[in-house]
Amino acid sequence: PVLARVYAARGVVSGDELDLRLARMLAPQGLGGLDAACALLVAAIAADARILVVGDFDCDGATGAAVACRGLRMLGARRVEVRVPNRAIHGYGLTPLLVEEILAAGAPDLLLTVDSGIACLAGVRAAKAAGCMVLVTDHHLPPAELPVADAIVNPNLRGDGFASKALAGVGVVFYLLLALRAALREAGAFAQCEEPDLAVLLDLVALGTVADLVALDHNNRVLVAAGLKRIRAGRASAGVAALIEVSKRRAAELTATDLAFSLGPRVNAAGRLEDMSLGIACLCADDPLVARELATRLDAINSERRSVQLDMVAQAEAAVAGLRLDGDLPAVLCLHETDWHAGVVGLVASKIKERVHRPVFAFAAASTGSDELKASARSVPGVHLRDLIAELDMLEPGLILRFGGHAMAAGLSLAAEKLPRFRVLIERLANARIDAALLAAEVWTDGALNGDQIDLALAQALRDGGPWGQAFPEPQFDGEFEVCSARVVGERHVAMRLLDPNGKGFDAIAFGAYTGKLPSGRIVAVFQPIIDEWRGERRVKLLLREFATA
Repeated sequence: PVLARVYAARGVVSGDELDLRLARMLAPQGLGGLDAACALLVAAIAADARILVVGDFDCDGATGAAVACRGLRMLGARRVEVRVPNRAIHGYGLTPLLVEEILAAGAPDLLLTVDSGIACLAGVRAAKAAGCMVLVTDHHLPPAELPVADAIVNPNLRGDGFASKALAGVGVVFYLLLALRAALREAGAFAQCEEPDLAVLLDLVALGTVADLVALDHNNRVLVAAGLKRIRAGRASAGVAALIEVSKRRAAELTATDLAFSLGPRVNAAGRLEDMSLGIACLCADDPLVARELATRLDAINSERRSVQLDMVAQAEAAVAGLRLDGDLPAVLCLHETDWHAGVVGLVASKIKERVHRPVFAFAAASTGSDELKASARSVPGVHLRDLIAELDMLEPGLILRFGGHAMAAGLSLAAEKLPRFRVLIERLANARIDAALLAAEVWTDGALNGDQIDLALAQALRDGGPWGQAFPEPQFDGEFEVCSARVVGERHVAMRLLDPNGKGFDAIAFGAYTGKLPSGRIVAVFQPIIDEWRGERRVKLLLREFATA
């Protein structure tokens, strides 16, 4: 009954929506651009052409590049290489500078972009001018002018009738491979050999989809569930298995939450602080020892990223505190420190957005000594970031050098001296466009549970009832409890013993909740029943997401 009410609250109205078998995946034929893309790839494979996959420096781009490389090789392409832009040197996507470096190393026959390219007009033009064919695969919202590529596959192109607009970049690539396999089958390519099983790539598809925070609509849940099923069965790729190991997670019980908060950040860390080619190499590795070595390096980089992030978030919080002293916070925040790292500003924007519940832009120098600033922005439900930036760009053309993104996350670049002007205009636009009600912080729950409902069976059912994620959130409940005892664990976490109104006791943990004072008396809490394992014993425990004095 609890699970049924959870599903109902997420708009599930029939059992069909809970059928996550791969057979329920949307057919590739519905995705526009696949015919032209497959024609390019079939010809390239037949000609033994050199194919260069251009990835992106986040987890979606890394998994997408790995899926493209592994999948194309499975389908007969022998000369497949990968290149990923360096955030600090090349900027985002297929830029002219990246194209220049690619051409200097020997022009490929075909450039295949993954998780980028739809807004890379100049880079695509440069590649085409040099005689390269260009195939763009992307999922970001397209600009008014499309790149002059030989083929474009993007579910968000105008007029594309594909039913799931929420595919991640890695999902678009997986669909392309499915269509390519069908085209090769029709051409008789598998008459003398066994047809490749592309399902082996689904663990990577699941990781990239969850890490990119795209909406987990039914189609994406099918893809993620299939990937998790492979992982839990011990059939993960060497790279994913190594990431699970260094994350100290158990493959047999891995969840989408583990993909989002344990594996994804370790892959992302390479693109934030160093070079994403390290992350792609890990995901492409077949040798478990090589994969383990690369995953260990990613784990170390992620630890460094956490340290940098903590310092930057502390500076951002101090800046917000200063703004509060001047009065009410503006409808949108623009934060900048000269020593911030461009690879971490997105995480800072996300953390501050959670605290102040309004859109946040966090700026950093594009590279050391650069006069150009890059911003990552995060929004709240109801405020479409990319539309807001696009409107500002129309009001004052030339102020913003480049921009792109989604409703909830976006990025842009501008000259450093333009930041004050940008701040004035974006605040003015936000005040005019954003309903103040959207800036009121609200916590939605799945209601209350009585003590008898909170048991190990419920915790197990909730964990297995996913995959949970963006637009299909993990279940959480609310209730009042008496704090019997509380102690600090690991510097910042609070462990508690709680009693519900009927006197039933529960162990609880609140991560990162210690602020110098331990809770006591009666509290109201938002919580999740989770499975706690200790010395071979499994029991239910409450994970507190929010709590306050009752």
